[in-house]
Amino acid sequence: MLFFPHNQAYERRFPTCPQMPIVLDCEIIEDNVFDNGARRDTKRRCKIAVEAPYLIKKIIGVDVVFFIQQNFLDMKTRTLNIEATNESFATRVEIFEKCRYYAHPENPDWTCFDQTATLDIKNFFGIEHSMEKMGMKQYTQTTLKGKEIIEFFVNELKQEGITHVDRWVDDATVTSTTAGAATNTTPPEKPPLCRDNSILDADYIAKYLGQLTPLQESKLVQLRKRFEHGTSEHPEPDYQTLLRFLRARDFSIDKATGMLQESLQWRKEQRIDSILGEYKTPAVVEKYFPGGWHHHDKDGRPLYILRLGTMDVKGLLKSVGEDELLKLTLHICEEGLRLMKEATKLFGKPVWNWCLLVDLDGLSMRHLWRPGVKALLRIIETVEKNYPETMGRVLIVRAPRVFPVLWTIVSTFIDENTRSKFLFFGGPDCMHAEDGIEQYIDTDKIPSFLGGSCNPSIPTVVETIPAKLYTRCFLGACHCTLIHEGGLVPKHLYKSESIEETNGAIQAHDHHGLYKAVDLKPGQLFELLIRNTDPKSVLTWDFEVLKNDTLFAVFHTEKEIEQSGNDDFSSVFDGPDFKEGTSYKKIEQSVKCRPKEGVQGSHEMASTGTYVLQWMCPPSCDGPAQLMYFHEILSSANYKGSMTSLQSGFSSNSLQSR
Repeated sequence: MLFFPHNQAYERRFPTCPQMPIVLDCEIIEDNVFDNGARRDTKRRCKIAVEAPYLIKKIIGVDVVFFIQQNFLDMKTRTLNIEATNESFATRVEIFEKCRYYAHPENPDWTCFDQTATLDIKNFFGIEHSMEKMGMKQYTQTTLKGKEIIEFFVNELKQEGITHVDRWVDDATVTSTTAGAATNTTPPEKPPLCRDNSILDADYIAKYLGQLTPLQESKLVQLRKRFEHGTSEHPEPDYQTLLRFLRARDFSIDKATGMLQESLQWRKEQRIDSILGEYKTPAVVEKYFPGGWHHHDKDGRPLYILRLGTMDVKGLLKSVGEDELLKLTLHICEEGLRLMKEATKLFGKPVWNWCLLVDLDGLSMRHLWRPGVKALLRIIETVEKNYPETMGRVLIVRAPRVFPVLWTIVSTFIDENTRSKFLFFGGPDCMHAEDGIEQYIDTDKIPSFLGGSCNPSIPTVVETIPAKLYTRCFLGACHCTLIHEGGLVPKHLYKSESIEETNGAIQAHDHHGLYKAVDLKPGQLFELLIRNTDPKSVLTWDFEVLKNDTLFAVFHTEKEIEQSGNDDFSSVFDGPDFKEGTSYKKIEQSVKCRPKEGVQGSHEMASTGTYVLQWMCPPSCDGPAQLMYFHEILSSANYKGSMTSLQSGFSSNSLQSR
């Protein structure tokens, strides 16, 4: 019998492989062979780069950690078991990961793979919750990478002409085995796929589910069998729902089962199945929430438009509360599920996710009000758990410079697969720019406030919107899409004054040293040097002036540059080799920042070289200046479109408190 050489492919990933750059080295410390070559146990010590924000690395004091990995290869049973445990910080954190490759029990030509992991954080410098989030994120990334890596090296073997290897046999039985193979060269018949001919026929799959491989279809049917006996309390999930949860868990039946069971229990506890009929939109939400369903994109996805830049986050939270905003979001998600089914019937093809367009025009530091961000993170977490694979595309338009600060905070909590669907369009003209939103939405469906010809109007009388009206708008027969412009919620509508107040979006004491303090004497400079090797990446900054006026500017040079020495009254550009406009350029003009002002901004680093953030206390000041600052570099891979036209954002305590 022959089998595909997945074990050979696996061995090629050591000591390093380009698909896993965080693995810096792997050293074999034990390697033993047993049972005449049938079993091989290998123990490696692996050096791993710490993938964490600068703050975390600073706290834990290391850039690399070590793991012990043990491989147990059994050629008789055709299994490869892999166990990994952390060596670094073992007294603070316990990580145990187990992977298994094995032959499919019904079809020996198939190689199966499963993976589990446990993470127990006992104590970790006071940032246990952050480490847990990072650990789960890293585990998800490595799970997806494992399959990619094996497929890469399998294809590499194919290119070298290796498409199979002889199955291991004991020397004592090699003759009889060979003889048996000579008389029986017919490969085993693959098991027939389980199929309900009245439902899962080819036409049903093509119309309602989309293209599936035979293995995916088989797993879908197997998952359906686990939920066959639905009840009035737990209705049997339809195939579209089952498929979404399978996709969310990379077609692992066990993982999809667990995720779906938890979601079904949550739906029961929260009465989600009744939300479309029972939910009553609060009057303040109807009048001031700037979002609504608006036709569909070019792929037939229902399109939801949210004018986040004009949303009064604080006003809505204080008027209706966090729970009510979450309930509103769930109502929108349930509407989306219904509209997807309608779109599938309308267009005669599977539509199993929707499109979200977020207009950020008007976004400022008031949107980074801490309770608002907290509510947003709770909403994201709930939607990720219970509505997986429903977001087909997210178009972020007219993103101002303050946006990267918000994105830095929020993106960590968004599933990586969902994050890959975000497209960003900086600048005011998101429609006609190269690779603009016209590629994704028909021009006659683009709202007029984005430069299109469609004019979303608002009825003069605020009333509950009938379901049929939503349907007509979605189908394109109605120009009234009911997208409000938002605006400030009057304070007399506030019901809660207990929500935590925060002057400014991010305070130093809230972030465990994320922000650094600088004191500057009159005439003194502070310069931060950032060496860039990733063209089109985005440099983002956020600082608050606590005392006295401060001048701020940003420079760029392609020349080699060194941090200045002890003379804090001289710039790195004061040397004879530097001349402004020739050897270096000011890419952000100097601005004067006054006490209690916060400044947020970003710059698209179009080229490599050194970028310099410069703060100076004017010589005319009657005393020292004081500020808190933070900066971060966001990878070019996260952005689409240009951010060069964005302007720096200012905030002040008076603006924040409104």
